[in-house]
Amino acid sequence: MEVVAIVLIALVVLLALVVIGIYNRLVGLRQSVNQGVADIDAQLRQRHDLIPNLVETVKGYAGHEKETLDAVISARNQAANGPISSGDEQGLRVALDRLLALGEAYPDLKASANFQELQRELTHVEDKLTAARRALNAAVSRYNTGRESFPAVLFAGPLGFQEADFHRLDDSEKGVVDAVPKVGF
Repeated sequence: MEVVAIVLIALVVLLALVVIGIYNRLVGLRQSVNQGVADIDAQLRQRHDLIPNLVETVKGYAGHEKETLDAVISARNQAANGPISSGDEQGLRVALDRLLALGEAYPDLKASANFQELQRELTHVEDKLTAARRALNAAVSRYNTGRESFPAVLFAGPLGFQEADFHRLDDSEKGVVDAVPKVGF
């Protein structure tokens, strides 16, 4: 009888250690996903911070391009004032492309050191944003794989680990891009 009790206690302890290990691994993987979301927010914040400077620079050279400038500011404000949305960010990207195309129409603007530096910074931010999105997708993949692997799949749901989505994040996972002071015309 004593041997059976010792074996049962050992099995319970072993099961507890396995569950603790699974829990700790899933916590680490979930934190990687949260870090990926935060990294994307940081890059979006940096992009949104550059836009008013870029608009002001263009305005000095091409002030009569009010429609393009208004479209950029409107797209920037829409992207900055809400949760991360691929549609809002895509609209902002299109508006920025139109703004940067003004450099071709205005040689003085294209030659402006300030405009060139802002273009370089924006390109750098876009590259970092792409890398952050790839890193987030990799973190989501590792998390979901860890969550769905045996024996973690037996404990993940009851321990509160929900599946992470590559395309649409839960409200609790979405970052909000800080608002930048409005640019007036």
